Amino acid sequence: MTDVKTNDDSFWMSQALDAARLAESQGDVPVGCVIVHPTEGLVATEFNQREVLQDPTAHAEVLALRSAAHKLGRWRLSDCTVYVTLEPCFMCAGALVNARVRRVVYAAVDAKAGACESLARVLNDERLNHACESSQGPLQDAARELLQNFFRARRKRSADTIGP
Repeated sequence: MTDVKTNDDSFWMSQALDAARLAESQGDVPVGCVIVHPTEGLVATEFNQREVLQDPTAHAEVLALRSAAHKLGRWRLSDCTVYVTLEPCFMCAGALVNARVRRVVYAAVDAKAGACESLARVLNDERLNHACESSQGPLQDAARELLQNFFRARRKRSADTIGP
């Protein structure tokens, strides 16, 4: 845990972007996530690790939820805010609801897999037993650019490998 306690969404999203860059350095999709507690400050920092762990559930959000729950000694994270660089997918949105997270702030939208606004609104579906406050937050352009550059480089490497 850290003693940094601020409600500045830009500050926390920049921390999530730093984590996303770590994912990229390990060859994974650059998505980072931090979880902040109102009195404890930063309680989790994670990034995608599907490639490293060879685990399809090793998304930044899931890993961060596990880490925060362990550090706080409880699975209910109802007083926490989650900052993630990409709109959560269905799996992650479901995990956020199940963890009873209070608030989710994400940077880039994910038109192909996003479950907060793009394809569905899982975080605030009234049929579920909990709703998370959610919003698209700061540093959207930086997060989108990081992802676009990653996939552009991946496509280039793939094309170079295949050749004419």
